[in-house]
Amino acid sequence: MSAILEHANITVTDPKATAAWMAEVFGWHTRWSGASIYDGFSLHVGGTDSYLALYKPPTTPRDPGNSYTTRGGLNHLAVVVTDIKATEAAVLAAGFTPTSHADYEPGQRFYFNDSDGIEYEVVQYDD
Repeated sequence: MSAILEHANITVTDPKATAAWMAEVFGWHTRWSGASIYDGFSLHVGGTDSYLALYKPPTTPRDPGNSYTTRGGLNHLAVVVTDIKATEAAVLAAGFTPTSHADYEPGQRFYFNDSDGIEYEVVQYDD
């Protein structure tokens, strides 16, 4: 038996703006958008086989507490890339600050936070 993660659903303040920087940084595209649960709006952004569902409730979302001390907290999302230097340049161009660079077994990585405070890990594995 095997399983593949198809999508994750996260709450953001502006799904269209988030999808726009994801298109620039990761090369993803909008797969679908429209009305969704609790009178909110959702937008699916990603590739052919997986995506992130970006959800916006009808009222401004509240700021979260520390995800690492909150049950069910989202600590970070990791994205595998083939050119970490080009992706870092795109992250900078999008206005985000790369941090915590590391070479580790089996590759390289860095992190950044988006405008909603969501942490992303960018990874490039060695061949």
